[in-house]
Amino acid sequence: MRKIKFLIPFFVIILLSSSFGFIVKGGINEGLTFESLTCEAIVNPTAIESKQPSLSWIIKAKGFNKSQSAYQVLVASSEAKLNEKEADLWNSNQVKSSQSVYVKYDGKELQATQKYYWKVKIWDEKGESSNWSSVQTFQMGLMDNNNWGNSKWISLNKDNRTSPHRFREYQTGKMKEPEMVAGQATGYFRNEISTKKNIKNAQAYICGLGYYEWYINGKKVGNHVLDPAPSNYDKQAYYVHYDVTNALKSGQNAIGIVLGNGFYGQDISWKSDKESEKNISFGSPAVRLLIKVTYEDGSKADFYTNENWKENTGPIVFNNIYGGDTYDARFELGNWNNTNYKDTNWGKAKVITPEVKKISVQQIPPIRKLKELTPQKVFKGTNGNWIVDFGQNIAGWVKIKVKGTKGQLIEITTTEALTQNGKDIFPGSTDGGANGMRQVYKYICKGEALESWEPQFSYHGFRYAELKGITTKPDASMIQAVLVATDIQEKGSFSCSEPLFNKMHSISKWTIVDNIHGIPEDCPHREKCGWLGDAHAFCEYALYNYDMGNFYKKYMEDIRTQMIPVKANNNPEIKHKVPTMIAPGKRTSGIAKLDWGVATMYLPWYNYLYYGDDSIVKEYYEDMKDLTNYYLSFKDEKGIIQNGMGDWCPPNWDRLKNPSAMECDPIISANAYFYDVLGIMEKFAKMNDDVVFEQKMEKEKQALSESFNKAFLITIPSTTFKWYGSQTATVMALQFGMVDESEILNVVNGLEYDINVVKRGHHSTGIHGNRYIYTVLTKLGKEDLAHQILTTPTFPSQTYIMNYGFTTWPERQFEWDKMKELSNSLNHPMHSGFSAYFFESLGGIKSTYEGAGYRDFTVKPVFSKNITSADVSVPTPYGNIANSWKVTGTNFSMNLEVPFNTKAQVVLTPKELQTLKINGVAFEAFQKENKVVLINKSTVVLGSGIYVLEYSKERI
Repeated sequence: MRKIKFLIPFFVIILLSSSFGFIVKGGINEGLTFESLTCEAIVNPTAIESKQPSLSWIIKAKGFNKSQSAYQVLVASSEAKLNEKEADLWNSNQVKSSQSVYVKYDGKELQATQKYYWKVKIWDEKGESSNWSSVQTFQMGLMDNNNWGNSKWISLNKDNRTSPHRFREYQTGKMKEPEMVAGQATGYFRNEISTKKNIKNAQAYICGLGYYEWYINGKKVGNHVLDPAPSNYDKQAYYVHYDVTNALKSGQNAIGIVLGNGFYGQDISWKSDKESEKNISFGSPAVRLLIKVTYEDGSKADFYTNENWKENTGPIVFNNIYGGDTYDARFELGNWNNTNYKDTNWGKAKVITPEVKKISVQQIPPIRKLKELTPQKVFKGTNGNWIVDFGQNIAGWVKIKVKGTKGQLIEITTTEALTQNGKDIFPGSTDGGANGMRQVYKYICKGEALESWEPQFSYHGFRYAELKGITTKPDASMIQAVLVATDIQEKGSFSCSEPLFNKMHSISKWTIVDNIHGIPEDCPHREKCGWLGDAHAFCEYALYNYDMGNFYKKYMEDIRTQMIPVKANNNPEIKHKVPTMIAPGKRTSGIAKLDWGVATMYLPWYNYLYYGDDSIVKEYYEDMKDLTNYYLSFKDEKGIIQNGMGDWCPPNWDRLKNPSAMECDPIISANAYFYDVLGIMEKFAKMNDDVVFEQKMEKEKQALSESFNKAFLITIPSTTFKWYGSQTATVMALQFGMVDESEILNVVNGLEYDINVVKRGHHSTGIHGNRYIYTVLTKLGKEDLAHQILTTPTFPSQTYIMNYGFTTWPERQFEWDKMKELSNSLNHPMHSGFSAYFFESLGGIKSTYEGAGYRDFTVKPVFSKNITSADVSVPTPYGNIANSWKVTGTNFSMNLEVPFNTKAQVVLTPKELQTLKINGVAFEAFQKENKVVLINKSTVVLGSGIYVLEYSKERI
């Protein structure tokens, strides 16, 4: 009987567990599943160099309010040892922590080039565990320059190009006559190695100072192009890792490398008039390769570049990152990258010692060929040449298949625009007026059947291509355009009921993708430069759409390695390290003005807000602190910082012909930025336990606010409204919280007055103001006005630009239909920044500082009466936040997905809260059942889960 009395409760528990889905505390929760696991924000990375790599995992869980209470990580040297008893690198044991992102490895020292295995399990808020995750791996890179072993830098020994097409014309806008230039020659390198045993494993590490492509036994290794990413090569170069186990064979193997100039050996464009600054190149292109082979018997061998390699020039007779490639097929080298090739007439490679302080692994995604576009329209220009319209402005190149006679020259000129009558290509931004090199690809036929070709060492910005030297009408079988860019992964999404906004979103994405080539560029043709102001202008929008964490960490290194010592403005005895306007590269364009230099603070700030990874803040804290002090040295007796570049490219602005169109004084917009940055630095100081600097920032911020308002807040004549003298200054002051609460209504009314009465329903903002104007208006009850400005078809507006036919955002805001020609760049991502409005206002999703990385985020869609629905997805380290809403009259319905281990703060008005239903249940009942927290009287805090929220929408 005693047994029966004991067993009955046990069976009851089992029955209840089965019937209601309850799981005994301490058991396994089958509803917890791992969706994604990363090391250093990469899935199974093959080369990392952090001694304490960070591990992250994304969990999917059924139900509501699910979170992590503990985790356990195992790391081992082999998969067989990856268990709790044998894990020989790290067994964290159960760690009581809710941290599921950026968990630092804390085990034995990791060794260069070694592969490691890891897995994790977690416990939820009830103490129930998941199963172990699937096995993940990470592999260490070389970690130290010494681990390059006996490999050497090799370079072309002799330029023996003889093709008459090796020259190009170089002419900037300042030059009366062009000069003929050849640039540095493309190098072809080869060697044969013997692997006499069966290969178990082969890992390759290659660093190019200049772009390279390489081959094993005639086949290209990998699918990267334009490798590696640009950098300040003398201070920081990047190598790329490849697993070549399957590419090598037992016996004789041929290794071939083609080496172009890239940005490293680019010695033509951007030469200064000053003799001392004419060398824009870093030096002669060079390459270093190391292949580490492990045989099945356990023995090892290294193969590498050295003086035994052969070198030659070949069919690429000209290559320049701005001008393009010239390929003379008559000089092809046959099967030069295969075995049994006779290279007796090849020279010996030159071993050099370039100035390179540090070589690190490239952890950002590589540049790849992402998409091919076919001709959308083909017609003859007035000169008789064929013109192809690919329908979209892109960055990349064209590839062709032609049949021609030996020596036949085919020239392909790529442009962004046609003439205003649409009959010819218009070079505009692509004619070399700025950099001296017209965008032209040249192919010289060898005259043997059908010939296929595409460039290797340059990319252009274009929509149109003019073909000279062919007689047959080009079609999709002859020519295609290839989108070439850093393969950043698109993870966010946006759409809404307003078609114009959807089109703006598409154009904004195109403009960004076209300008990501290892750095955030200003444009893909004229300059290809990493202007700091442009970089922070579109950063937040990029983060809403793409996985950019490692990308911005890399770019921060570009900024830091570009810094130079500069004397403080108010004390020549003090020196600060200050970035230049452009990073990286030899073209610096001078010391960074404040509103460009603040990218040094904004990029870590945004990276922290969006990803919650404080490593970038701690890594660059001293640099940011020093730069903040440098700009403080420009404070005048009135407390205003006298340093600034200005609100770049407002409507009708031309710095030479119409400088007054920049309505916002550069000093005002710069001081508004600096006020915001002082607040950021206050937070960064606190994160770094720097109490003294934290207090200094608080004091400086308060002082600047008072000085700013005293100097710039004015009453608009003939009204009772106030503003800061321009739309941009007013928008920035409102965005950054510089306006006293008692003045906000007057200032908002002042802004609206200027937009509607003075500017007749239009914006007058450049990149600084345009980033925030729609968000600010929406946040402060003027959401219909924000919609109006964006959608008005008359100049200036985004809709006007779209209606003209642009597929990317142009650099300048002009009345294009009244102009004779389309001048300046037509592809500038700094103008994509405003589109963050679609996510933060219409989608209503924003991360909080307290819960950075969207651990805690706010949900507050605010929108015009013209919009009836929106659907957004925001990528986060915890999984995607999804918010899909629609409104009918005053009835509002929102489907919200809150990821595991996060909380959403749904911001409502008190009246909206009164009518709120969650998953069909009145809020009060749902709150009692689910223990929902209510803060600030009407903000509902929801844990993880999928919710349907319904309420009567109140117009603010």
